[in-house]
Amino acid sequence: MLSKHDHTLAIVDPSSLRVVARVPVGDDPHEVVASADGRIAYVSNYGFGAFHTLAVVDLVAQRAEPPIDLGALRGPHGLAFAQGKVWFTAEVAKAIGSYDPGLGKVNWIMGTGQNRTHMLYVFPDAQKIVTTNVNSATVTVLEHSDGQASGPPPPPPPPGSGPGWQGAGVPPPGAQGGPRRMPGPPGGDWNETVIPVGGGAEGFDVSPDGKQAWVANAWDGTISVIDLAQKKVTATLQANVRGANRLKFTPDEKRALVSAGGELVVFDVATQKELKRLRIGKGGGGGVLVQPDGARVYVAYAEDGFVAVVDLKTLEVVGRVEAGANPDGLAWAVRE
Repeated sequence: MLSKHDHTLAIVDPSSLRVVARVPVGDDPHEVVASADGRIAYVSNYGFGAFHTLAVVDLVAQRAEPPIDLGALRGPHGLAFAQGKVWFTAEVAKAIGSYDPGLGKVNWIMGTGQNRTHMLYVFPDAQKIVTTNVNSATVTVLEHSDGQASGPPPPPPPPGSGPGWQGAGVPPPGAQGGPRRMPGPPGGDWNETVIPVGGGAEGFDVSPDGKQAWVANAWDGTISVIDLAQKKVTATLQANVRGANRLKFTPDEKRALVSAGGELVVFDVATQKELKRLRIGKGGGGGVLVQPDGARVYVAYAEDGFVAVVDLKTLEVVGRVEAGANPDGLAWAVRE
């Protein structure tokens, strides 16, 4: 659990809701994600573009490691971990990137051309990526293809270039076949689709079956439902969630949970209707984290300085965690 004010990551025992350690994570930490083995946490130091690092925390030793400098990829925010890599948005660069911990460097960057590329979801096989672009009121869907970008074949060698000249895409003497193809991400081609949604599109989630994305539009209080196969909005819910910050599905895909101001709003996914609205904090609703078994949800309330724990069977608050001043990003780490 992150405290933006204290610049710390709180490591919490979920059984007791006790903070077992606090680790410094740099300026303006916003989002956090854990590695697949639960040993390392990565934190985006955002600052609305003022910063360009990912903090690294050893969750076993409970200590900070040297940060990752993203250079010109300023304003990192949304995070995901897939295929052994850390995926991130970079708002100022209008881009998405991935960092390979094994290589110790950023190994892939893709521009979105959209304003405030903010949150993202990376499918487990890293073949598809979805991201929200807050100020452009759009969602970007990126789909990976092993083939090369389409276009005309490379031109022939210029006259007099000699046998040693190699043009773009021309194999060297003795090479078999055409231009070399890179297997899987980040090589190959990426098809990019931009989908208009509501104003202030920020918090969103992809359904567990991978078929839908629900996007909370903070400025107009609506939720856009996107069919990811058709890549288009199929419904706009008049959800009354102005100021919505995050949206998450439950693992059984039956409910969608939205933090908006001081409320947690619960929707039935099948009927697309509101089930319950819980007034929990004064305002500043932030990160939402659903427990992997679907029993509880954790919701950060910045103005109140705590993370609320809600039982998803009774839809009642059953506890709270004193995560530090101005809490926000949350992540679950499972030790392998």
